[in-house]
This record gives sequence, structure tokens and C-alpha cells, in this order.
Amino acid sequence: MSTAVSGTASDVIGVLVVDDHAVVRRGLSAYLESTDGIQVVDEAVDGQDALVRLRRLAGAGRLPQVVLMDVLMPRMDGITAIGAVLAAHPGLRVVVLTSFGELERVQAALQAGAAGYLLKDADPDEVAAAIRAAHRGDVHLDPAVAGRLTRHLVSPPTGLAALTARERSILALVARGLSNRQIAAELHISERTARTHVSHVLTKLQLSSRTQAALVAIREGLVPPPGA
Repeated sequence: MSTAVSGTASDVIGVLVVDDHAVVRRGLSAYLESTDGIQVVDEAVDGQDALVRLRRLAGAGRLPQVVLMDVLMPRMDGITAIGAVLAAHPGLRVVVLTSFGELERVQAALQAGAAGYLLKDADPDEVAAAIRAAHRGDVHLDPAVAGRLTRHLVSPPTGLAALTARERSILALVARGLSNRQIAAELHISERTARTHVSHVLTKLQLSSRTQAALVAIREGLVPPPGA
């Protein structure tokens, strides 16, 4: 296993910038290079490229301390990459910088091990603050993201709001009368996975039958009523 080191002075935080948009990467790198105490050691175009570059940097003794990671990228997305990066280099810290602040993405990133989550409309100074916080071992969240997490913890969502996007799709298919096998075929998943999703939907909605689930889906407008 590699440990995070830097080829620069010990008080300088090395950063790998990972984003599939060249303009974003170069803009971030230019800003960070002008920021005291932070040095961009390399750039990567996606999660897979990040792993390759980190391996090379580790071999050269220039492994950064922090990875600044986008979420939606080709080949390997940011959420998957967080886990892969931390598995290969457990001393690193990963800060997410993305345009997407949905609670599901935030929770997935934090569960994968992210040490921060920022939206791309964040002030440049906040990006630097998140990098420094990650380096200290703290977690830095965008204020809007932190607010969503707090509201979720204080008042957990109920009804359809408690379902993930996939679970809402499952609910709509249940309302259409599809069996677990048919749902599996429709979504290209295993029948066991479909059955698990249906069970989660019923549990979250506090329902005891597929018929009740279908009625909820119709009432909430997920599917039209029969004969409509």
C-alpha cells in the first residue's frame, strides 16, 4: 500500500485534479497553483485515468495528499473512483467537486469515503478551504449540501420522497402489474435484485402488498389510473 507523500515541502498540499472537462481542469489547476500551500501535481480525465496517474506518481514518490474529484465522468465515475483510490492509497483524501447535489449522490460519495463535497458554483476560496480541511482530516461540505443532509437526519423523508430514483421506477412497474421476473427483464437486473427492490419499496412506504403500492403510485401520479 502507498502512503501519501509529496515531492514538495511538507507544508504544501499536493492535489490531483480529476474532471472530464478540460476547461474545468485547467481553470481549477490555474487557481490552485496560485494559492499558497497548494500544488497541483497532475490532472486526470476520469476515475480510471486517476488510478493510473496515482500509481505513476506513487512510483515517483510524488503521490498527492488530496484528490479533487468530479462525479459524472466516462469509463469510471467519481463515486466508484473514490472507493478504488482509497483502496489503493488509503492515506489519500478525496474531495468531490461536482454540479450535482442530490442527496443520493452526496450520501453515496460520503459512504465511499469522500472527505468533502462541493458544488461547482462554490467560490474558489471554498475549494481551497475544502482541500485544506481534507488534509487536516476534517470533512468540508457545501452549505447547501450540509443543509440537505441536516434536514434529512432531523426529518427523514416519507412517502415517495423516501424512495431512490430506481425504487420509484420499481414502484411504477409494480403499479403496471409486472411481476418480479418481468421487472427484472425490464430493468436488466436479476429477479432476486428486483424482489429486493420491491421489498424495500413496500418497507419504506409502510405497505403490506403490491396492490397497496399500486394505489400509492396512481395517487401520486407515477402512473395513470386504469382506463385513463
